[in-house]
Amino acid sequence: MKVETAMTESTQKINLLGFSPKKLEEFFVSIGEKPFRSTQVLKWIHQFGASSFDEMTNISKALRQKLSEVSEIREPEVLVQNISKDGTRKWVIQLDGGSAVEAVLIPENGRATLCISSQIGCSLDCSFCSTGKQGFNRNLSAAEVIGQVRVAIRSFGPFDPNGDRRVTNVVLMGMGEPLMNFDNVVDAIHLMMDDNAYGLSKRRVTLSTAGVVPQIDKLSQVTDVSLAISLHAPTDELRDQLVPINKRYPIAELVDACNRYMANLKDKRVITVEYTLIAGVNDHPSQAKQLVKLLKRLPCKLNLIPFNPFPNSDYRRPSEDAIQAFKMVMVKAGVITTVRRTRGDDVDAACGQLVGQVMDRTRRSEKYIPLKDASGVQQEPPR
Repeated sequence: MKVETAMTESTQKINLLGFSPKKLEEFFVSIGEKPFRSTQVLKWIHQFGASSFDEMTNISKALRQKLSEVSEIREPEVLVQNISKDGTRKWVIQLDGGSAVEAVLIPENGRATLCISSQIGCSLDCSFCSTGKQGFNRNLSAAEVIGQVRVAIRSFGPFDPNGDRRVTNVVLMGMGEPLMNFDNVVDAIHLMMDDNAYGLSKRRVTLSTAGVVPQIDKLSQVTDVSLAISLHAPTDELRDQLVPINKRYPIAELVDACNRYMANLKDKRVITVEYTLIAGVNDHPSQAKQLVKLLKRLPCKLNLIPFNPFPNSDYRRPSEDAIQAFKMVMVKAGVITTVRRTRGDDVDAACGQLVGQVMDRTRRSEKYIPLKDASGVQQEPPR
């Protein structure tokens, strides 16, 4: 950060919530303060949940006043919190500009996994995902990404750095393609994994991508976060239809990028491969055998996700027999395979159901969302 970037607009305060440890240190230098002050403030913001500088009792009054004049700590506003009958929590979070995103916390067996969003809508258009049908508005700022973590922690009461961890795992699997919002997502990841912030293990923070190959290579140069790949098809022909970015980066290139990423890690880990099972589309045992052959090239574990229906989609969830038959092919071939249990579907918090409120700049939503004519009669969207 150059000195002038901290004071680009005298009338607008700098939101420090999304500043990575490095950027926060550069900020303090830019305002004429010692770099070590950044660690103090980092702990106050992310470990103690401070929302104002007045709470920071180990910092001088003069510095607190100075910080208040040029900066702030502002997290996104929660519009709605819904709690499912199974304990899943979903938040609709208001953002600048009138749009909203959704985040979901799934508690299970002594851990709590938070699924967060990285974009308002999604810049991609995967055919089985409700988010993509909403179109795209913009990338989230780093403050808006990490703010979802703060919202989840705060929902259980005041921050307690010495208490039990309320969020044990974070997955970037909500609205948006994280690697299309690279810099802001990386800053947020650094905060999640920093010992002076949230202190999450690199094994407990997972970034999921539909396969933006150049950004996977770039990611390996700046972090060792765990990686998940939204695959959903065993062949390019089918994946071109389900995940359109495959036309630019086909499966072979994606697998090679994943292997390069894993080769750069200092510890032994595997990629998580996500595969949404859609009735009559990609759930046949013959397709499972194709998938087995493909995954032999990649150290991985497979997460099967039965399709979760949403309005204006023609896809169907497979039968339980079809799900188990597909899984059995994988298991017999030695692929570690789990079936993701649907959680929070009574509050539309299941995988693929997140929609938020997207002020669509792409007009993509007009293709999918039913319109009404002048008499109020619902019409089918153009195909």
